[in-house]
Amino acid sequence: MKTNMAPLLPTLHDPSALRHFDRAQLKQLADEVRDCVLDNVSRTGGHLSSNLGTVELTVALHHVFNTPHDRLVWDVGHQTYPHKILTGRRERMPTLRQLGGLSGFPQRGESEYDTFGTAHSSTSISAALGMAMAARQKGEDRHSVAIIGDGALTAGMAFEALNNAGVCDCKLLVILNDNDMSISPPVGALNRYLAQLMSGQFYAAAKNAGKSVLRKAPPLFEFAKRFEQHAKGMVVPATLFEKFGFNYVGPIDGHDLDSLIPTLENLKHLEGPQFLHVVTKKGQGYKLAEADPVAYHGPGKFDPSVGLVKPATAPKQTFTQVFGQWLCDMASHDGRLVGITPAMREGSGMVEFEKRFPNRYYDVGIAEQHAVTFAAGLACEGLKPVVAIYSTFLQRAYDQMIHDVAIQNLPVVFALDRAGLVGADGATHAGAYDIPFMRCIPNMSIACPADEAECRQLLTTAYQQNHPVAVRYPRGAGAGVMPHLTLDALPFGKGEIRRNGERIAILAFGTLLHPALQAAEALNATVVNMRWAKPLDVALLLRVAASHEAIVTVEEGAIMGGAGSAVTEALNAAGVLKPVLQLGLPDQFIEHGDPAKLLALQGLDAAGIEARIRARFPREQRVQSPAPSLVQFPR
Repeated sequence: MKTNMAPLLPTLHDPSALRHFDRAQLKQLADEVRDCVLDNVSRTGGHLSSNLGTVELTVALHHVFNTPHDRLVWDVGHQTYPHKILTGRRERMPTLRQLGGLSGFPQRGESEYDTFGTAHSSTSISAALGMAMAARQKGEDRHSVAIIGDGALTAGMAFEALNNAGVCDCKLLVILNDNDMSISPPVGALNRYLAQLMSGQFYAAAKNAGKSVLRKAPPLFEFAKRFEQHAKGMVVPATLFEKFGFNYVGPIDGHDLDSLIPTLENLKHLEGPQFLHVVTKKGQGYKLAEADPVAYHGPGKFDPSVGLVKPATAPKQTFTQVFGQWLCDMASHDGRLVGITPAMREGSGMVEFEKRFPNRYYDVGIAEQHAVTFAAGLACEGLKPVVAIYSTFLQRAYDQMIHDVAIQNLPVVFALDRAGLVGADGATHAGAYDIPFMRCIPNMSIACPADEAECRQLLTTAYQQNHPVAVRYPRGAGAGVMPHLTLDALPFGKGEIRRNGERIAILAFGTLLHPALQAAEALNATVVNMRWAKPLDVALLLRVAASHEAIVTVEEGAIMGGAGSAVTEALNAAGVLKPVLQLGLPDQFIEHGDPAKLLALQGLDAAGIEARIRARFPREQRVQSPAPSLVQFPR
C-alpha cells in the first residue's frame, strides 16, 4: 500500500515509537520495511524470500509486545532482517553478512532485541519456553514468543518442546509461520494428511451442505468462502496442538495487519501456552521472489528491477555440483545406491538425482538424527546409503553416527558439504569441527579432497568401502581441477608427495593444499597431499619425517583434535621427535565475512602460511628436534 505520507522508517530508532502508530501508519511502515529489505539484500546478498514474507508479522509483534522486555525468539533466524531494521540497525543493513558487519542471524551480542542466537532450525520453542519459565521463577511479568516455520516444525526437537510446554503454566506464545515451504518444498506425513483431508468426502460433503444453506445469506456465504481457504487448519492442527496442551488459534492471514494485531492483542491476555497459526507467502511484495522463492532464498547481489540473471561466463563447477553429478553417475552404475537429505535438496546438489531416481531419493525433512539412523536401517538391508548433509548439521546427529552407524560398522557414506569456513553465514554454519568429532569414532574414515577432481574420486573410494566414510568438501568452487566423468577411485588411506623440497615438509589436508603449494615455492619446502585425516598414511608420514627437519600441518578445520593432532599422535606413537607446527582454525568462533578474507585473517592463505612457517622456523637457524627432558619428582 503506497501512500503520500512522509516516510516513517527514518524516524524510527527502536520499536517503542511504532506502538503509538495507527493502523494506516503501520501498513505504510510495512511497505517501507519491505523496500528496505529488498534494497539492502540486492546490494549485499543474503536471505530474501523468507524476510519478505515476515514483514507484517514482525511489525505486528513489535507493535503489540513490549520488546525487548517481552522476548521474541526467531527460529532459524534467516527471516529476521525486518526485525533488525525495526530494532535500531537499519543504518547498518548495508554491512549485512560482511566482515565486521551485521550478522545474517540473531546474535545476542549484537542487540538486546536478539534474545537468543539462532541459525539452526527448530530450537525456538525450547528456548522461549526456558525464558518463560525463568520469568515465572523470578516473578517477572513478561511474555515469550517463539516464531517457527512449518519446515522447522518437522524436526523432533520442536515436538519435544511442545510436549514439555503443554504442561507448563507460563506466558508462552508459539507462532507457526506457515508458508508451505522451508528452503526446499516441505515433505512428510502431516502435509500429506492435510491435503488428503481437504480432498476427502467428509470435508466435501460438509462444505457443500454449508454452501446450500449459506447461499441464502450472501454476507455469510462470502465469509464462509474465505473461511474455507484455511479449513484444514481449523480441523487438524487445532486438534493436534490442543492435544499438546495449547490453545490453538488460526489460521489467519500473516500479511493482514487488521487480523494480526487484534489477534495478538487478544492472545497476549490469555493464560497458559498459546499457539497462533499464521499463513504467509515467501517473497511477498516482490513478484519475482513470489514466483520463485527457492531461487530468491539466498541470492547474491542483483538488480531488483531486473532480478537474478545468469552470469555472462559460466562459473567454475562447485564441489556441490561435483557431488550431484557423481551421485547420479554412481546411481546409474549401482542400483543399491540411495540418496538421503535432511531438507537440503538444492543446497546439497540433489535436484537432478531426485528427477532421475525419484524412488531412490529420500528427503526426510529437517530431521538430521532420523536421517542418519534411517540410513543405518537401509544399510542393514544391503542398500548403499549416501547421506548428503552439511558438516554443521551433522553435529546434530552425532549420537546416531556413533551408536547406529559406527558401532554396527555399516557402509554409510557421509557427503559433508560446507566443510571449513562458509563465509557470510558465519560461525553457526562453519564446518570447523567434523574432523575432530569424527576422527575419534572407531570404524569411521575421513577423506579430505584437495580439489574437485579428487572429490569425485574420493567419493567413489568412500562408496567402495564396507564401513562408514565421510568425504568433507567446502562450499563453492575450489582450484578448478575438472573431474573426469569416470568412477575411478584413489587408494584408500594413501596420500601423495606433490612437491619435493628441503628442510620443511608441509602436510596439507583438503583444499588448503593449493595455498600450501604456493607458500612452498617461496620456502623450497616439500608438500604432501595427505588426502585422508583417518586413516592417516603413517608410512608416508614417517618417510617424510625422516628426511626433513620439521613438519607443518595445514587444514581448514579446528586445530584442537584435528588432522594435525593425528600427525603428532602418530609421530609420538612411532617414537619420532620432530618439531610440528599445526596450522588451522583456532579455539574461537570465526565471524561472518568473505571466505578469502577470513582465511587470510587466520593465516591460512599462501602468504599467511609462508609467514607463519618463516616465523617458527627461521631459515638461518637449523631446526632442532626437542631434546627429551628428565622430570624430577619430590621425594
